Amino acid sequence: MQIQAATVQDYINAVPVDKRAAFKELRRVILDNLPEGLEETISYGMIGYVVPHSIYPNGYHCNPDLPLPFINIACQKNFIALYHSGIYANKDLYSWFVNEYPLYTNDKLDMGKSCVRFKKIDSIPLKLVAALLTKMTVAEWISLYEENIKQK
Repeated sequence: MQIQAATVQDYINAVPVDKRAAFKELRRVILDNLPEGLEETISYGMIGYVVPHSIYPNGYHCNPDLPLPFINIACQKNFIALYHSGIYANKDLYSWFVNEYPLYTNDKLDMGKSCVRFKKIDSIPLKLVAALLTKMTVAEWISLYEENIKQK
């Protein structure tokens, strides 16, 4: 399920009613803890938090016309997803998240390289998400991106 939306508010309005409160709460936690410099937008069919061209003029290597993505959230058919590029690019941050996860919830971690899938939307570990957002600044993300991802 991909939501077609031109704006963040359009996206939120299109989230199914049974998931909307949890999705809005996840977004609120992100906005409250968002690293300085990121901007909220629609990115890749999701709500995205990107490094704008005013901070990183080179943009995303796959398409330099797009700003550098960092975090996305999406509502899928069976879960709410959090995509965090720092988890993908930094093994220490990935390990930290995996080790911390059971301290915040009894739910089994369902995670890919950068995607955390929350199937039980009433128990999203919001305090862990908040802590994750404080682990990397925009400058650190740009540096990590240039060292690891952009070179591939």
